[in-house]
Amino acid sequence: MSKKRPETRRRLLNTVLELLLSPEHSGLRMIDVAKAAGVTRQTVYDHFKNRPDMLMAAIRQFGDDMDVDGLLAESRAASTGEARLAAYTRAMMRFFPMISPLHKALTRLGEGDQDAIAAWDNRMSAMKEGCVAAITALERDGRLRPDLSEAAAADYYFTLLSIDAWSYCVETCGWTEEAYLAHLQRVTREIFVKQD
Repeated sequence: MSKKRPETRRRLLNTVLELLLSPEHSGLRMIDVAKAAGVTRQTVYDHFKNRPDMLMAAIRQFGDDMDVDGLLAESRAASTGEARLAAYTRAMMRFFPMISPLHKALTRLGEGDQDAIAAWDNRMSAMKEGCVAAITALERDGRLRPDLSEAAAADYYFTLLSIDAWSYCVETCGWTEEAYLAHLQRVTREIFVKQD
């Protein structure tokens, strides 16, 4: 009989996220997860081959619990590049308030925590794919500004959709989420969409 029970894995992932999001967490070792979940360290290793695998799985679970596919449905179903660009920007601005605590928690682990950096970078790579898809749709429609290549536009769009910029403006400076989204929608339209 397999030692990998789905309910145990789910409990372990919930424990990882609870520890990670707790202000007093330190290090987030596999032994810490085992103790907090009330299981043996071997049980943790039965479900995750190592710490990076555990962190990546927890972050994916965090995203699944937020229904990322639902958030992205409008963008994926958009019939034009302009609609996709606007819908993807809107989806990311809905997503950021939800992932901000996770971003802060991973940042607290420190620059030296390569596992945390790799887990966050993996999720940012997925976000970049969405940026590429929106820009590719604009190009397909002949609506991408001619002075921009698809690659350069995707890079710049990804940079504009920075959670750090959102956090600074909304959480630090007090912008409303609606004002930040409206500004970003205007800026992205001006930068990427060919004007007639």
